[in-house]
Amino acid sequence: MGASSQNINFELKNSEDRGAGVITKCSFSKGEVVMRGVIDKIINVNHEHASQVGENEYVTPIGFMALVNHSCRPNCGIKLNETGAHDYVAMQDIMPGEEITFDYAMQNYEVGHFPSECLCGAIDCRGKIGGWKDLPIDKKQQYKGFVAPYLLELDI
Repeated sequence: MGASSQNINFELKNSEDRGAGVITKCSFSKGEVVMRGVIDKIINVNHEHASQVGENEYVTPIGFMALVNHSCRPNCGIKLNETGAHDYVAMQDIMPGEEITFDYAMQNYEVGHFPSECLCGAIDCRGKIGGWKDLPIDKKQQYKGFVAPYLLELDI
């Protein structure tokens, strides 16, 4: 599914505290690809709309993917697709009207370009948006199979 056809399944909605969020118009089952990653361009610096794809490699995705918010209790994880981009995959069943979220630590080893306070509102919010290197071991275990592969290589 291309980025333009993908955007018809989602809409942006503003929240009072976190800005715009990507809301789904349809349902997804656990394990299903929610958003297919398509690389717009390769860049050499990380920023809030970039995806880290290697230790010092970053890309900007096409479409709503760059606008998906962080959550410390995400409903999506990361899977690498055949183009080298990240797909967002449902970690649980997702219903129409739900915001699509993922933990930014699932694709970034370090995060230094967000405010110090996390605003996700999850019951188990860590209080700060951080990278993979900042995650506790139990959270890394919980995310097994839903993170960018290079993060596991950097952990060794």
